[in-house]
Amino acid sequence: MSAKDYDSLTEEERNVQDAKDRERERQEQAALPYSWSQDLQTVTVNVPLPKGIKSKDLIVVMDRRKLKVGGVQVKGAPEPIMEGELFEDIAKDDSSWTIDSGVLTFELEKFSAHINSHRWWPHVLTKDPKIDTTKIQPENTKLSDLDGETRAMVEKMMHDNKQKQLGEPTSDELKKLEMIEKFKRQHPEMDFSNAKIE
Repeated sequence: MSAKDYDSLTEEERNVQDAKDRERERQEQAALPYSWSQDLQTVTVNVPLPKGIKSKDLIVVMDRRKLKVGGVQVKGAPEPIMEGELFEDIAKDDSSWTIDSGVLTFELEKFSAHINSHRWWPHVLTKDPKIDTTKIQPENTKLSDLDGETRAMVEKMMHDNKQKQLGEPTSDELKKLEMIEKFKRQHPEMDFSNAKIE
């Protein structure tokens, strides 16, 4: 269904369509040989391994844009358990894989050339079915989880929103007013009575 068709639906029809889409996505994802989850920085991929497989039996390739899990001695499995091109580049040196209780887990760090420009992945491998990333509801992040610069920016935005709701000046507006007052004190000879402050 196109975005235009979706927009023309009533709220009730949208809810029905959303439920159908979620169920279709759930079935498509359940059919994959792995499960996965993500946040804005990391994609976690869990690959259940055939019984009795040890790390020495596996061929694991984790490259900038490729993942492969195959077995050297996996009986009856000539094809890789998982193989393909990743949706986007990963930061290979910051990514890792481990095996625990018969599950191979990849922690893939999303690569970003620009700070805070990570985005949601619609799928792990480009050949696999996509999820609708517009419907992702991220978990609430605690301010304490953020780095100093991001936290300061978020706190400023929260403060400014609160000030706007109260009809009070925001931090930037306060800075402007302070600069004007300072300028007035430095230049008492000037008449500011008709000055417009925006």
